[in-house]
Amino acid sequence: MNWLMFSLMTVAFWGLYGIFLHNGAMGMKDPQFGRYKAFLVVGIAYFLVAVLAPLALLKFSGASLNMPAKGFWWALIAGVVGAVGALGVLLAFGAGGKPSAVMSIIFAGAPIVNAVVALAIHPPEGGFGALRWQFFLGIALAALGGCLVTMYKDPKPVAAKISVEQ
Repeated sequence: MNWLMFSLMTVAFWGLYGIFLHNGAMGMKDPQFGRYKAFLVVGIAYFLVAVLAPLALLKFSGASLNMPAKGFWWALIAGVVGAVGALGVLLAFGAGGKPSAVMSIIFAGAPIVNAVVALAIHPPEGGFGALRWQFFLGIALAALGGCLVTMYKDPKPVAAKISVEQ
């Protein structure tokens, strides 16, 4: 069950990511560039955790730094989409999104995107008709869950908020 523990660890850390990132951006006390400063610091953290630590682990384990091109480029693309996603989080905050709403949408929507792209890249045996109804229900429930958490995250009724904001 190690994979489950690591998955739950990721849920915990990524669940904290949005609120900590928002606090970091607000803590910069720079309404115009605070989000970019926070993003820069996230990059420094990634450098420390995702560059220096693996380099040290590889060096001390005696592993080769040889990387096949296919693996290198897919991993690089993954890093780019992760970084652009982090920038999107900050831009959503800057456009007035609250961490609870922004992250709810992201964490409900990301599994849907993941499922669709994974199916496109690795179609199921037997074709798309082989997918069970529970898969489609799961997609619908993920979308509905993100929507409901976003709409009802605060105790004020949604209708009251809409009329006040207009």
